[in-house]
Amino acid sequence: MPGQHWKQLRIKTQSDQIKILETQLLELGALSITYLDAGDQALLEPAPGETPLWDQCTLVALFEGTVDTQVLDAHLSAIRPSPLVYTFETLADQDWERAWLDDFKPLCFGDRLWVCPLEVEPPEPEAVNLRLDPGLAFGTGTHPTTALCLEWLDQHTPVGLSVLDFGCGSGILAIASLLLGANHATATDIDPQALQATHNNAKKNSVTDKITPIAPEILGSQTFDLLLANILAGPLKTLAETFAQYLKPGDSLVLSGILEIQANLLIEHYSHWFDMRSPVLKDEWVLLTGTKR
Repeated sequence: MPGQHWKQLRIKTQSDQIKILETQLLELGALSITYLDAGDQALLEPAPGETPLWDQCTLVALFEGTVDTQVLDAHLSAIRPSPLVYTFETLADQDWERAWLDDFKPLCFGDRLWVCPLEVEPPEPEAVNLRLDPGLAFGTGTHPTTALCLEWLDQHTPVGLSVLDFGCGSGILAIASLLLGANHATATDIDPQALQATHNNAKKNSVTDKITPIAPEILGSQTFDLLLANILAGPLKTLAETFAQYLKPGDSLVLSGILEIQANLLIEHYSHWFDMRSPVLKDEWVLLTGTKR
């Protein structure tokens, strides 16, 4: 409805209170609930099935503009054991999805590889332009770990190679490989939404005939010329021997999703199967590359 407004409630709270607050706010008419870190606390590599929260959280609740904030205020003021710190803000209506997409601009990686939103004209039409909009699956090039992989692909064009994108997310690395000349890409992920996103993004980039999105258990004993894995250090360490089985002697390995402080341990571990090179650093993240012995 034109001219509609919304009320946004922000509450600073402890993690042990947040689930109770969420339930209460939903009962009071909250349309959405978002959790934010209120204390700059890193949460890395939760175990499967775990959903850890920061010790200090900011809960953001969105209500219709007609909500009675006095009722909300009375309810929040009565919560014990400790008083809550909270604020209300009035938000004007807008196209929320479009506002989010407006923050996603064309990005260049290396000399000729661009990642461009679908509705934006590529800045360099003659370059290699990967068309992509943000979605549920991770991977648009904005994070340093993805950027490191894309820059490596631009510098080491995989012409004629078969590529495995392990933990494919949006499929961005597999699709970039194909646009840069790879012969075929296999994209695998434990999340079915990632496989669907990869298929959709491959269609947008006209490479569906050269890409196979599949679950990891279907890979079997296939081998590839290049393996890309942008995940996290814990899973990468566990998968080292498996990755070695997917590659033949002389083939290349590219790993990302690794903090600088984790690099040396991974290099030492992977050196059982690979000749590893010096890490490439971007912000606090590194890219590791190696060649199968």
